Amino acid sequence: MSEYFHSTYQTTIAGKVSCSGVGLHSGKMVNMKLYPTEADTGIQFIRLDVEEEKSVIPAHYTNVSGTMLGTTIANEHGVSVSTVEHLMAALWGMGVDNVIIALDGGEVPIMDGSSEPFVFLIECAGIRKLEARRDIIEILKPVTVKEGRSASTIRPFDGFSLNLTIDYPDTGIPRQQAVYDFGSRSFKNALCRARTFGFASDVEKLQAQGLARGGSLDNAIVISDKRVLNAGGLRYNDEFVRHKALDCVGDFFLSGLRIRGSVSTTRPGHGINNKLLHALFANSKAWRIASSSVVSQDTPFVPAHQAA
Repeated sequence: MSEYFHSTYQTTIAGKVSCSGVGLHSGKMVNMKLYPTEADTGIQFIRLDVEEEKSVIPAHYTNVSGTMLGTTIANEHGVSVSTVEHLMAALWGMGVDNVIIALDGGEVPIMDGSSEPFVFLIECAGIRKLEARRDIIEILKPVTVKEGRSASTIRPFDGFSLNLTIDYPDTGIPRQQAVYDFGSRSFKNALCRARTFGFASDVEKLQAQGLARGGSLDNAIVISDKRVLNAGGLRYNDEFVRHKALDCVGDFFLSGLRIRGSVSTTRPGHGINNKLLHALFANSKAWRIASSSVVSQDTPFVPAHQAA
């Protein structure tokens, strides 16, 4: 059985942990702390810089308020947190079901543009098994959505897998296709180090729109005249498609539970990822809530060696 379903029980982190970093779009420093919490809390963001009664933003696909250059979630008061996908992917990959994420700003820090720093934070905090059983979303029938030249299908599968194709003609990014079956590959080893990417020619336009003000060669792969500007080059030959897979992992974890199914997607993006979740849950015959109790192996213990 896939390691993706390695726990019969829900988890949280074992201790609090914190980090600071620049927001990709605002360019402002953000302080973030992760706190352990109880079963069935899910993943919740809290904005410390707004009134307490308006501060909580559950990490859920129905709360997605923007998908331009990242996934933004907002609550009923209009309070938002942007660029949540890399942290969500890390929580998914490390098997964390319940956590409180407190920030003093409106963005998750971009760190190095990948999920690796967040995986490290979770390893520092450790993981604690809770008494409550873990439920999952089991896909029963295929669901397909299209948006422009992009298309995504989710279908039944005993585990979780992603089949992605990316295509950026005339940009220097080659057409790339990859399959990630998390029954045989771990998120940490396959995807977590893959960085976000962008084009130098877009920077001025994006900054005029109040975006990408914190972007740099330290937190993104930058392409200009069909070549990578970063001094160290790429971390993988196919880092672009790996990062798109990382984004998909984070976006799909906004379903609220782990998904048992397979996703095939061409030219994926945050918008179509969210559209697929809406289409899936609008079709009650395409999914059901199932128990992960069929799995015999519990989540491996991760020691807390640097809880803050």
